[in-house]
Amino acid sequence: QVQLVESGGGLVQPGGSLRLSCVASGITFSSYSMKWYRQVPGKERELVATIDMAGVFTTYANSVKGRFAISRDNTKNTLYLQMNSLNVEDTAVYYCYTSAGRGGVWGQGTQVTVSS
Repeated sequence: QVQLVESGGGLVQPGGSLRLSCVASGITFSSYSMKWYRQVPGKERELVATIDMAGVFTTYANSVKGRFAISRDNTKNTLYLQMNSLNVEDTAVYYCYTSAGRGGVWGQGTQVTVSS
């Protein structure tokens, strides 16, 4: 049973920072690239960042480049997303994703709200 559990979301003021975590179980974590997505109600889920198996290669959506950093700790089966200089447009439910399992597996999501 593949499971991804996100945490770390919350309410933050514009310009603030949050660090999201995603703990994976049921897979050999280091054998899979990982991704962060986000979704706003009424809009399609958006790819935010990706990271390769070893955490060497990363990619980012243009909207978050220079502000967000994806990382992973394979000894802890954990994926991270450091989010800095947050703005209201970053408000969304953030999901981690792995291609493992049948058709991939999503976490339950964690809400990030950027508001003053």
